[in-house]
Amino acid sequence: MAEQVRAVARNVRISPQKARLMADAIRGLPVERALAVLTLSPKKSAKLFIKVLRSAVSNAEENNGMDVDALTVTTAKVDTGMTLKRYRPKGMGRMRQRFHRHSHLTVAVSELG
Repeated sequence: MAEQVRAVARNVRISPQKARLMADAIRGLPVERALAVLTLSPKKSAKLFIKVLRSAVSNAEENNGMDVDALTVTTAKVDTGMTLKRYRPKGMGRMRQRFHRHSHLTVAVSELG
């Protein structure tokens, strides 16, 4: 197995359910193709994953001397971060709880071949 280099963005303000859509879209793709998919996507999570993917590629190039053109996204996962609990007034004097969910985005790249 080739060496994996990863980058993590913690406590990003997006729900894990929404972020996992983009993680599934780029997992297993070459880095150049994954960046193209993320760039063309209108979703908020795409912009967040672009930052993390570029960081992972930069880590691979600077710290491990890997060839950028040969890198592939081996792991793209989303874990649940903290949840802020807020309240909104509702009818007849009641309150409803709202959840502001956060995510941890992890992207790992490696040279295959």
